Formats: sequence, C-alpha cells, structure tokens
Amino acid sequence: MTNHVSVDVTDGFHLVIDALKHNDIDTIFGLVGIPITDLARLAQAEGMRFIGFRHEQNAGNAAAIAGYITQKPGICLTVSAPGFLNGLTALANATTNCFPMILISGSSEREIVDLQQGDYEEMDQLNAAKPYAKASYRINKAEDIGIGVARAIRAAVSGRPGGVYLDLPAQLLSQTLEAGHGKRTLVKVVDPVPRQLPAPDSVQRALSLLKGAKKPLILLGKGAAYAQADEDIRALVERTGFPYLPMSMAKGLLPDTHAQSASAARSYVLAEADVVVLIGARLNWLLAHGKGKTWGKPKQFIQIDISPTEIDSNVAIAAPLIGDIGSCVAALLEGLDGAGIAKPDASWLGPIAERKDQNMSKMAAQLGREVFPMNFHTALGAIRDVLKHHPDINLVNEGANTLDYARSIIDQYQPRKRFDSGTWGIMGIGMGYAIGAAVVSGKPVVAIEGDSAFGFSGMELETICRYDLPVTTIIFNNNGVYRGTDVNPTGGKDVAPTVFVKNARYDKMIEAFGGIGYNVTTPQELTRALTEAIAAGKPALINAVIDETAGTESGRLTNLNPQSGTKK
Repeated sequence: MTNHVSVDVTDGFHLVIDALKHNDIDTIFGLVGIPITDLARLAQAEGMRFIGFRHEQNAGNAAAIAGYITQKPGICLTVSAPGFLNGLTALANATTNCFPMILISGSSEREIVDLQQGDYEEMDQLNAAKPYAKASYRINKAEDIGIGVARAIRAAVSGRPGGVYLDLPAQLLSQTLEAGHGKRTLVKVVDPVPRQLPAPDSVQRALSLLKGAKKPLILLGKGAAYAQADEDIRALVERTGFPYLPMSMAKGLLPDTHAQSASAARSYVLAEADVVVLIGARLNWLLAHGKGKTWGKPKQFIQIDISPTEIDSNVAIAAPLIGDIGSCVAALLEGLDGAGIAKPDASWLGPIAERKDQNMSKMAAQLGREVFPMNFHTALGAIRDVLKHHPDINLVNEGANTLDYARSIIDQYQPRKRFDSGTWGIMGIGMGYAIGAAVVSGKPVVAIEGDSAFGFSGMELETICRYDLPVTTIIFNNNGVYRGTDVNPTGGKDVAPTVFVKNARYDKMIEAFGGIGYNVTTPQELTRALTEAIAAGKPALINAVIDETAGTESGRLTNLNPQSGTKK
C-alpha cells in the first residue's frame, strides 16, 4: 500500500503577488481581462490594493505619478495586445519624465506568437515595448518570477528612473511548483537606489565657477523634487542667497512666496544670468535647449545629473556634477564655507526685485478684474485664493491655456504637490494623475483641466466615484480646443475642428456616478463651490464657464504649431 503525501503548491499568479509584496509594493493600478483577471482578484485577496480603471492609459498614468511621489515603482497591470498598447503610452511618458513605473501585461503564448499562427490578441509585446521603456523583460518560468520582478524594480528606480515593461505569458501564470521552493525563489531587492557620489574635483570645479559668478541663478527641475533632498536644496538656496527658478513640477520645493524666487522675473533672469546651476533639470525644449534669445547673454552651466550622457546634450556644460542629487547638493553645501562664495549684490538682486514687483502688480490687476463671463485669470485667481489655505492639497493641471496660466498664478507651498503635462507637454494625464496622487498620498486632489484635456480621461470620473476618492475636478469650459469661436468656413453642418458642444454641462457627468456637481459662472460661485467640495472630501466636479473667446491657439506654444501660408 502506497502512502500519498500531500504537497503544498503555488502558481505563477501567487508568485507574482508574493514577489511584489516581498518588495513592499502594496498597490496595483490596472484593468482586468484575459489573462490577468485572477491576478487582480488574488492580489486583492492577499491584501494588496487594486484600483480598477476604465482605460489602461489612465491606469498607467496613475502608476507613474505614484512612482514619482513614493520613489517606489508604480505598478500598472493590463491585458494583452490592445490593452498593453494603451498602457504603453503611459509607460513611454513615464520613461520620458523619469518616473519609476512597471507595466505588467499578460501576453499570448510564445510558441504561437513566434510562428505568427494567429493566437488570441497575438502581439510581440516585448519588442514593441523596448523603444519606449528603460528596460523590458519576459518571464517564461514560474521559478524565475522572483528574479524577474526584482530586475524590473531595480531597473525602474536605479540611476535615472523610468518605465519598465514586464511580459507575463498566459501559460506562466498557471504554472505550478512546490510552495516551499516558490518561496525560496523570491528576491528582496537590496539597496535598489545606491548613492552615487560626485567626484571631489567636479565639486571643486563647480564651486570655483560659482566663486566668480556675478549673476548666479539656481534652476530646479522636477528631478530635484523627486530626489526628496528638500532640506539640503533649501539650505543651498538660502546659504548662497542666489535667486532661483523652479520648473513647474519643482514648484513648492521652496514656497513660491519665498523671497529668493525669481519666477515673476523669469525672462529677465534667464537672459541675464552668467552662471546657472541646473539641479535635476534638463536643457530640453522646456528651457529652449539652453540657447537662443531666451538665454540672452552667454553663460556657463553647472549641471547636476545622475546620467553622464545628459551633459553637453544641447550646449557645453562648464562644470558637470555627476551623481545623485542628494549627494551632489550635500557636497556643494559642505564645500561652501571654504569656497569664498559671496552672496549676490544689489546690481543683480535689485533689478530682479523691480521686475518681480512690476509683474506681480500687473498680474494682480488681471486677477482682480470684474469680467463676465470669467476668463482664465479671474477663475484661477479665485482658485488660488482658496488653495493657499490648503497647502497640502495635490494639484493636477493640464490643458493649453489652462496649464500656462495656472502654472504662473497658483502658488505651491510644499514639494511634490503639483503634477502636470511634464516633459512631453502631453494632454490626457489628468484623471490618472489625480487618482494616483489621491491613492498613494491620502491627501485631497484638485485637478484643474481644460475642457479638451479632460476629454482624454473623463470616463475615470466613475473610477473616482467608485473608490470614493477626495478628488475635485475643475473644468475650464470655453466650448472648444483653445477656444470655442472657430467656424466652419464652408457654412456646412459640421462644426469647426476645434469646437465642442456649446454650453456643455460636465457637472452632470459626475452626478450620474453619484458625485457632486457644480455649475459656476462667476469667481464668487467658483470660490464657494471649491471651498465646499474640499471640505466635503468627496468626488466633485465644477463646470467653470469661461468666456469662449478666451484663450490663444496652442497657448504659449504657438511657435510650435505650423500654420498654412496658402489659401485655396
């Protein structure tokens, strides 16, 4: 007679979940379907939080911003082929913005895909992802899940963070192995983001350059905010006395009301500075590639970056500092006392202060005008006055004019509280970022959206309501893309390409899902609605009616939008 000994087994589904939990990842953003539905169910059963979306791109954006806030890779889970491709857009955006994110997608069986035999949702997803990700991996054996997840985590967060693709063929998920062996295959990533110290001679080179500067400027990028070296960055700014400029997602590293902020004199300081310290900022299109009229007089750059290949990408960098931002800033601070660097004198700070005062007075006059319907300035002025009483609120912002004006009008007081269209300048991040920020921060979110930008992710209002998230969405409704005044030159029935339904009531959308809707037409009504919505802490949407003539085509990027010079 044979004795049968029962053996505990595990499978690919459980090992994926165990590998994530083993590395302190507790949240998944995604959308279920073949072959990953049970993965989502089991993750929830095992104590992970699964936030289900209506479109994979928005789930991916939520994962990406979660990674930016937490410095842990945000996880996006999708189905195969079209679902993977929807998530791939968000993955590419995460890579471009240096947000740590892992896109995990189920995929068709390798032997059928490789012979192109026509499997369900057949696609070579691994190779499709490679150009748009920092790294791409496929796991084919259940015993490799632990090491595969570990490799993905390390790739996402080490060095310059970015998006990683992890391919899980359907047959992998159902593979079984002995439970004890499965547990032994799990890998805990040790020191995934090792410090990278700058070379001492590079620190001295930078300090020597600063010593000779007459018109120094510090420029903070979102990399500086991501680094969470807040105290040292503030100390560097204040001990040197240098004026500083924050890029939009670096706003709040020091309060926008800080005396050394040169945001209100941006054009002047960029053109006139002689030595510029770049901290976590790249000289890409957002900074006119470091050359041309924007930068005015010739200048020398000190650039702090973890990637050596970023140096000299557009202009010569006189003093590169290669290393992690925290270590580089700490090294500069340590060397300040003996470097003989004097604080800037009145010949530099005086003209900056004058221009700040002039520009802030002009802005105050625009914000205080009484106009009906509201324009961007009067509506944003009302929002600004409410939000200054809630410095810990997360602010999401996208659109053309809506983004341009909000960036300069609404002050930030704390770091990593502003999330916007970023390095690519794309639309469609709104509701994904809002959900991701609300879930991982536990703080309320206010999303200021152009009506066009909102359309890319608007169905996620249902997601916000389903999870009862404290997200207030404000839609600047001017009846179209950029504005609602274009007409069809043929006189035909179709509206112009940039025009939406007139007088749309977006507030009714959230009411359909059980949220609170407001329709406002004056700054006073907007103030009351926003104050009430924040206090309630419930899903809310404010349809803010804006003058349809307000707004310029492409906002501040008009020069990037070619116009036809011929007429038929």
